[in-house]
Amino acid sequence: MNVEVLAQRAHQGAKQTQAMDGEARRRALTAVADALDEHRREIITANRNDLERSTAEGVAQPLLKRLRFDDAKIDQAIRGVRTVAAIPDIVGDTQLARELDDGLVLYRKSAPIGVLAMVFESRPDALVQIASLAIKSGNALMLKGGSEAMESNRILADTIEGASVAAGLPDGWMALLETRSQITELLSQDAYVDLIIPRGSNSFVRHVMDNTTIPVLGHADGICHVYIDRDADPEMARRIAVDSKTQYVAVCNAAETLLVDSAVADTLLPSLAAALSDARVELRGCERTRALVPGITAATEEDWSAEYLDMILAVRVVDGLEDAIEHINRYGSAHTDAIVTGSTERANRFLRGVDSASVMWNASTRFADGFRYGLGAEVGISTAKIHARGPVGVEGLLSFKWELHGNGQVVADYTGAGGRSFTHRDL
Repeated sequence: MNVEVLAQRAHQGAKQTQAMDGEARRRALTAVADALDEHRREIITANRNDLERSTAEGVAQPLLKRLRFDDAKIDQAIRGVRTVAAIPDIVGDTQLARELDDGLVLYRKSAPIGVLAMVFESRPDALVQIASLAIKSGNALMLKGGSEAMESNRILADTIEGASVAAGLPDGWMALLETRSQITELLSQDAYVDLIIPRGSNSFVRHVMDNTTIPVLGHADGICHVYIDRDADPEMARRIAVDSKTQYVAVCNAAETLLVDSAVADTLLPSLAAALSDARVELRGCERTRALVPGITAATEEDWSAEYLDMILAVRVVDGLEDAIEHINRYGSAHTDAIVTGSTERANRFLRGVDSASVMWNASTRFADGFRYGLGAEVGISTAKIHARGPVGVEGLLSFKWELHGNGQVVADYTGAGGRSFTHRDL
């Protein structure tokens, strides 16, 4: 089928999925989790083929890390699906109830967006997350993954679609696209697709935004910072800095720049640098950093806005809290930034002053994740400020609709000689 036909089928499927009740969606998710476990060997084999082919083709190491989908990743994906299944259903929830007049009541209720289209690179787990969240939120789904994960995506999509349709979802609610040319066709399906969610590099997200009239929920680079304040506990600073950079280096919420208050740089920075070097992180420092940590590479202006996705960290000594906030707001990507401090006052100033989707106090930037936030999974992290921001779970895939329940009222009764007036009383 061509892309337009697949989009039409998804559009029709969305009309059916949004009418299903929460229990039906829960059953479908449970069936998907069971199927992923049942087809584990086939999934691992397909992923191994992708890894071998991509390695031979010279795919970059960070992308290869994202591509790997082994037993541990499958276990995590299954846990994520079951967690999403267990989340209380919020489709159709009443967000507002307002009496306009006696016997005339207005309701605002959450509602699915419709057809979601996700275009992503490398990570097969992204396919599982978006599919589970689409089911939970009552949306239909179109997917286009990177060619490096072609076999992994194919077996995952077949497994998820087969299990969900067998459990009651409409045939055609989900479609997988596989060729690059289909992306161009997908971006033109504004009659059927309601929201596009790109996951990948900043240039990739920008390409999608610039070539479609469909609304896009995207994010910029993950240029994340850890700021070590003058009131930071040294051991806490070390643990958070190392975890933020190294726990999983090839993801958008890994730290790319470490900022250290000049008031404590002399005492803290050498030990922080030693801990990061022991973890095999290459440091690139400003002049003041290099004076305290001899032998490291000099940072350039480009390093302050670099998303390395690798074991490289830019380090800068700043003149206090306000200087740190100014640096982050200038060079950061409004994704995730952290402060380490024992001062509540200074922490609150940082949390208010840094204009990012997630801001952390005495915690690793790696916590900025849908599963860790209790969303079950995420379709991505949005750095936009309209509709959804930060890790996007079920709530971020819902819009709302208005319902007005009356008893024969007409507008003429409330104008001129009609004589009636609104009560506008929230219930």
